[in-house]
Amino acid sequence: MLLFLIGAARAIIEMLGFSLLGLAAMTLLAGERRQENPIYRLFELITRAPRRLAGYLIPGRESPRLAGCLCFGLLFAVWILLAAWRLALT
Repeated sequence: MLLFLIGAARAIIEMLGFSLLGLAAMTLLAGERRQENPIYRLFELITRAPRRLAGYLIPGRESPRLAGCLCFGLLFAVWILLAAWRLALT
C-alpha cells in the first residue's frame, strides 16, 4: 500500500513538473498573447498552487519566473526523495 502511495505522489509531482515546463514553453512561444491561449491558461491553473507556495519562500516575491524555477526545483527534489524512499522499501 505504501509503495502505491509513493508511486501516486510521484505521478502527481511528474504531472506538475511537466505542466511547469509546458507553462515555460508556452511563455516563450506565445509571448504577449499567452493569456489568450487556452493551453497556457490550463497549465497556469494546474500550477497555480505550487507556484504560489514557492513564491512565499522568496523574500520580496517580485518575480513569478523565479517562483516558477524554485517550484520546479522543489518538485524535482521531492520527486528524487520519493524515488529513493521507494527504492529503499523494495
